[in-house]
Amino acid sequence: MIKRDFEAGIDPETRVLSTAYAEEDAGVELSLRPRTLDEYIGQEKVKENLKIYIEAAKRRGEVLDHVLLYGPPGLGKTTLATIIANEMGSAIRITSGPAIEKTGDLVSLLTNLGQNDIMFIDEVHRLQRPVEEILYPAMEDYVVDIITGKGPSATSISLSLAHFTLIGATTRAGQLSQPLRDRFGVTLRLELYTPDELTLIIKRSAGILGVEIDEYGAREIAARSRGTPRVANRLLKRVRDFAQIVGDGKIDREIADFALGKLEIDKLGLDALDRRMLEVIIKIYGGGPVGIETLAATIGEEAVTIEDVYEPYLLQIGFLARTSRGRMATRLAYEHLGISYSPQSQADEPDDGQLKIL
Repeated sequence: MIKRDFEAGIDPETRVLSTAYAEEDAGVELSLRPRTLDEYIGQEKVKENLKIYIEAAKRRGEVLDHVLLYGPPGLGKTTLATIIANEMGSAIRITSGPAIEKTGDLVSLLTNLGQNDIMFIDEVHRLQRPVEEILYPAMEDYVVDIITGKGPSATSISLSLAHFTLIGATTRAGQLSQPLRDRFGVTLRLELYTPDELTLIIKRSAGILGVEIDEYGAREIAARSRGTPRVANRLLKRVRDFAQIVGDGKIDREIADFALGKLEIDKLGLDALDRRMLEVIIKIYGGGPVGIETLAATIGEEAVTIEDVYEPYLLQIGFLARTSRGRMATRLAYEHLGISYSPQSQADEPDDGQLKIL
């Protein structure tokens, strides 16, 4: 039985549903990550293709083609990179685009790679252009050119590299330069997970964490996880706390619903911040359209935060639409918030088939 007199204090600055990597995820994510493609749940098309590419490369005794993984954050791009390294029997060096500030940093990383090693660059779209240009010959010919000296005495030295595989990950494939994108032999898109897949992930994670959970409790968490394993695992940890303190330690549908209610996460996975943004569009701007900069100023957020954090899921479930004049709340958003549907500019709203789905 749930002790209903328990009151939870929720930090409004902490967004449990954020798909971005947080420090609190570090310890648990490492222990929950699968090690092989067979353990990896979901992304069936990606797994099927990867198994063929990996097996073919191993039979030929060659390195795997360079791989680009793209899709929304929190779907397991880093996990998939480590799995590829395990399947290939290769060592992996992990870094990120913003961390490589100078060309010398990249040259140092490349020259220290061994034969068949894998280098994983997260947020590869954020590489600086001079750094990116060092990658072109490295990816194509396994050489890196270094300029020594200055002025008339400057000379170019070409260093041979061990044959390696570059795995790049990005949430914004459209921001990759064409020359860099063309050098990836394998391009794979990761899709949002289905509730059934997330249920399996949650049950697997609960087993690793030693948490007792039934099918209905797992499905309740999965339904509110926004199609993202990182969010699902984070919610599982929070619900576990409630189960241990206000329940009997087991996660079932009742305790999951109670805990997620205390976290202000509704049945569709929207939290207070999501609902606030939709209410601003509806109540202040008559349902839209409203420009992204205007919306950002009204709710006190950065425009890039709205685009990267709020919008993807709201677009995915059809609550938000993008038009040439700005963002609009759809009929589904009105219905979910219990507001009568009467936007000021209904003629500007696109048909269902015109909604931009991420």
